[in-house]
Amino acid sequence: MNGEIRGLFPAAEKYTYLNSAAVAPVPTIAVEAVKRQLNDVSENGAVHFVVWVATKNRAREIVASMLRVKPEQIAFMRNTSDGLSSVANGLKWNAGDNIVSFAKEFPANFYAWRRIRDAFGVELRLCPERGGRIDLDEFISLIDGDTRVVAISAVQFASGFRADLERIGRAARQHDALFAVDIIQALGTMPFDLEAQFVDIAAGASHKWLCSPEGCGILYLSDRARARVEPTLVGWISVEDGWNFEDSEQAFKPNALAWETGTGGASLFYGLEQSAKLLYETGAEPIESYLEELTDYLCELLAGKNYEIISSRAGDEKSQIVCIENNEGITSNEIAARLESESIIVSPRGSRIRIAPHFFNNQEDIERCAASL
Repeated sequence: MNGEIRGLFPAAEKYTYLNSAAVAPVPTIAVEAVKRQLNDVSENGAVHFVVWVATKNRAREIVASMLRVKPEQIAFMRNTSDGLSSVANGLKWNAGDNIVSFAKEFPANFYAWRRIRDAFGVELRLCPERGGRIDLDEFISLIDGDTRVVAISAVQFASGFRADLERIGRAARQHDALFAVDIIQALGTMPFDLEAQFVDIAAGASHKWLCSPEGCGILYLSDRARARVEPTLVGWISVEDGWNFEDSEQAFKPNALAWETGTGGASLFYGLEQSAKLLYETGAEPIESYLEELTDYLCELLAGKNYEIISSRAGDEKSQIVCIENNEGITSNEIAARLESESIIVSPRGSRIRIAPHFFNNQEDIERCAASL
């Protein structure tokens, strides 16, 4: 978005890096913060343990602000899969229940529900993809009075389709179903208001659009979801007073914090705090607008080339991810490998090439990628 931001990302100078939907580069301020924590442990052991915890909680507060929820509604997990699986496993399932989802979800938002289908005989209803889109009328028509969970990604990993969360969430709420959203391909690129969007469960992680070290999974539970979902993997900090080692019968925490089992990668949260703060202070709306400009420009430059733009570019469906297919039979792996040989980094996803700029990219990056294609 500006030279100052770009200067924090060495990878942006080394590569034309358009692959934040896979793993985003980490800014130097986050790397330096991680090093500070590790140096602290090396020099002081556990003396500053309370400082590590305070840093983790500050990171939690920033993430909560980005989602417009309360900090105690955010639990840190290992990854997105852990968050969604913990919810699936913590619900009580009955014969006749069903789950509504999308047929081409990323596996993190499929396997958790598939296991429930296989273990409990629950019906898993999957809406098909239609020309790179999800027909929301068709999707919502699958929800009925027996639907326990509606699960979808805010932005699809293999098409870039952006779901109307408020519309889907409202439909789920009308049938008293929980609405679970995989936010990993959206958090850090667009504004959220999970309560207003009727989202009960949201899961994501740090290493994509949050530009943070891998290993900081994020789980949001609304109060409504917490009343229905039991924590099934618990530990010493899952209870009200983890430091009270004498009371082994104390209650688990009444919010998402019950999902945190014990100590984790303290240094990772130092990095998350710095990257999330950078994104939050830059602003979700300006980032969203900037990425729309970049991706619209990319699509303009691709016009007349031998590629089909798979991603919907309708105003309420487009995102910062653009997926294309070659019309001459050249495989996505071949194209991605050739681009990488020119230091242009994108991802092959099935037959598609996924191009995913972030706020450290500029128009020159887009022009270079389009020219090479």
